Amino acid sequence: MATSLLHSPSFNNFRTGQVCLHMHSSQLQKSIASSCFYLRNRKCNMKLYMVPITSNSRHCVLRATSGSLEVHGTQEQTQVSSGVLDRDNSQSFSRSEELHGISTLPLDDMNDFERQLEELFEEIKTMIRMGNKNEALDLLKANYEGVKEQMDAGSRGIEEAAILDTIALGYMAIGDFKMVGSLLDMLNEVVDGLKGDEPLLDSILTHMGSMYSTLGKSEKSMLAYMRVLEILERVYGSDSTFLVTPLLGMAKVLGSVGKATKAIESYHRAIAILELSKGAESEDLVVPLFGLGNLLIKEGRASDAKNHIVRILNIYKKLYGENDGRVGIAMCSLANVKCAEGNADEAINLYRSALQVFKDSGFMELDDNVMEKTRIDLAELLHAVGRGEEGRELLRECLLITEKYKGKEHPSSVAHLINLATSYSRSKDFVEAERLLRTSLQIMMRTVGPDDQSITFPMLHLAVILYKLKQDEEAEQLALEVLRIRENAFGKESLPVGEALDCLVSIQTRLGKDDQELLKLLQRVLRIQERELGNESLEVTETLKKIVFYLDKLGLKDEKFPLQRRLSQLRNRYKQTVQY
Repeated sequence: MATSLLHSPSFNNFRTGQVCLHMHSSQLQKSIASSCFYLRNRKCNMKLYMVPITSNSRHCVLRATSGSLEVHGTQEQTQVSSGVLDRDNSQSFSRSEELHGISTLPLDDMNDFERQLEELFEEIKTMIRMGNKNEALDLLKANYEGVKEQMDAGSRGIEEAAILDTIALGYMAIGDFKMVGSLLDMLNEVVDGLKGDEPLLDSILTHMGSMYSTLGKSEKSMLAYMRVLEILERVYGSDSTFLVTPLLGMAKVLGSVGKATKAIESYHRAIAILELSKGAESEDLVVPLFGLGNLLIKEGRASDAKNHIVRILNIYKKLYGENDGRVGIAMCSLANVKCAEGNADEAINLYRSALQVFKDSGFMELDDNVMEKTRIDLAELLHAVGRGEEGRELLRECLLITEKYKGKEHPSSVAHLINLATSYSRSKDFVEAERLLRTSLQIMMRTVGPDDQSITFPMLHLAVILYKLKQDEEAEQLALEVLRIRENAFGKESLPVGEALDCLVSIQTRLGKDDQELLKLLQRVLRIQERELGNESLEVTETLKKIVFYLDKLGLKDEKFPLQRRLSQLRNRYKQTVQY
């Protein structure tokens, strides 16, 4: 039932404790491997007209026609913009900007079809930014019905593919991954029948590679990226900067499926292309260097990763000076490397220096997510090396800043309250931890519904603290409620459910519940952990210990001995790993 510091106000992600590199600022995000349409001095034959969804609406529906372009005027025409639509994983999509400063045709030279795609995309982006999700969905649905009608009539060309692509990106930004999957299936059928010289096909395929990657469909993602590379190499050559985006996409996918060697090769190729085109000190190298460094840390090669992060730090220092916020961001990543190397003192100094750079440079507001995460990372490191009071000061600072900028009972304060409670719990001050957790739970109960899964995080933390305070009856009720909500939200065999079950077993053991029932719960926990974490994980080892204890207690020797042998083997393996 161990707890760890949270790293954002979002409660639906579990930390693994691994040190990661982070692209923190909007300036860096502009450099991240994004996808966009690039024109090749080629006009698209498809002509479109725009019709309003309602008589008073400024929304537009794209339809392909064989006649001339007709604009059935809406009451207010939107201005085409080259802005980007930000989404999760720091990916950005734009139809009129190219990665790494590669220039495209001016906006005025874009053909009418792409101009309308850009207008639709800009409209969706604006709605999402303004919080008008339902309006954005209405617009996406209308365009989906329009293109589906065209496809049902037999039209399956690049124009339909481009419209489907735009709609899929819109649903991706909203977070409706199920709809994105359906659209990608339709899109895949269309692009399979298109030749490589079709305009916009390379951009569409790049988007598909990224979206498939986000959906966890690595094989389909790789196929899309490989086809993009084939097209771009044939048109532009093997050293073109246009290859960088799909190469980085491939590297990310390969790294995520355990093919680190090939992923590293893709990163190195992207870096070599940019060095040849932009020079060895170009800011465009930051993104692939970050990606490569992140992968090397994941592979246990922190010393190799350090070379790439130091290179980023030097690039930023040369371009912007010692006291620029981007230098602070690079310092944070170097601190992560130092953590991976075991150099805690150096990491602490780097984090503190980075925070000072952020403040002195005015690079970001005090409540910026980057500064918040840096404080929490530093606080967790300070706790890990036995400097808990220093860490707690940083956590208090996070809470005070959130309360100042967003209000005392804003949901964003819940993560900080839980972090502070965790800190007090580590210091055995369970009474203060209980107070903070009850406050956080009250805020969540006023913010979300009683069955919302996010409420289970402060609730389970509180159950743990009450268990430590020997208030077992209330702790059990909270743990049972967490279990019920999580089973409905995540499924009965999910990892969050396994976590709740593990907590419940500890509480019910002290309450003297039936040993047979407790054994069944532990066996359920084991099944979940084996599937989600692997048969040799540390969590599995701990659960096996508990199961062996109950089997012995119940006199089930035939069931106990094979598990005891397995447990012994796992213990020896972990002992050898530690010694090594």
